[in-house]
Amino acid sequence: MNYADIKYCDVANGPGVRVSLFVSGCTRRCPGCFNQEAWDFHYGNLFTEQVEEQIMQWLRPDYIRGLTVLGGEPFEHSNQAGLLPLLKRVKKLFPDKDIWCFSGYLFDEDICGRMCREWKETPEMLSCIDVLVDGRFEEALKNVNLRFKGSSNQRTILVQESLREGKIILWNPPEYGA
Repeated sequence: MNYADIKYCDVANGPGVRVSLFVSGCTRRCPGCFNQEAWDFHYGNLFTEQVEEQIMQWLRPDYIRGLTVLGGEPFEHSNQAGLLPLLKRVKKLFPDKDIWCFSGYLFDEDICGRMCREWKETPEMLSCIDVLVDGRFEEALKNVNLRFKGSSNQRTILVQESLREGKIILWNPPEYGA
C-alpha cells in the first residue's frame, strides 16, 4: 500500500487534534475531489513498518484525539489489507483514542452489503473504526459549512453503534464550545 500524505497535527478531518493518513488509490474518482493525485495506487510513498512506527509516536501525546484514515479510498481492497494491521494496533495501544475513516462507498450498501461478504478484511476493519464519513463527494451538493464532510449527501456514521443496532446511527456533533 502507498500513502499520499500524513498530517501529524490535523484539525480538519475529525474532532480535536488528529493524525491523518491519506492512502493512495481510488477507483471512485469523484468529480471535484480535493485529492485527485491520490487516485493513483502508486502515488506517494510505500507504507512501511518505519512509517507505522512514526504514526504510533505521533499518536502518543495526550492532546492527540485519534487517527483519521482517508485518501484516496481506504476501502479499496488492497488498502484494507494494508490498513488493517495499523488499525488493530492503534485500537490495542490507544484504546481511548478514536479512529475516523472517510470513504466514497456507502456504509450500508457497499461496505456492509457487499464488501463484508467478499473480503475478510472488511468486517475486521469496521470493528476498529469509530466514525465513518460515507458517500461520494457530489460537487453539486458541496457545502463548505458542513463539519468534516464536503457535500450534503455524505453521512457521518457511528460505526459500532450502527453495527450493534442493525441500522445507521448518525454522529451528532456537539456545539462549538460545549
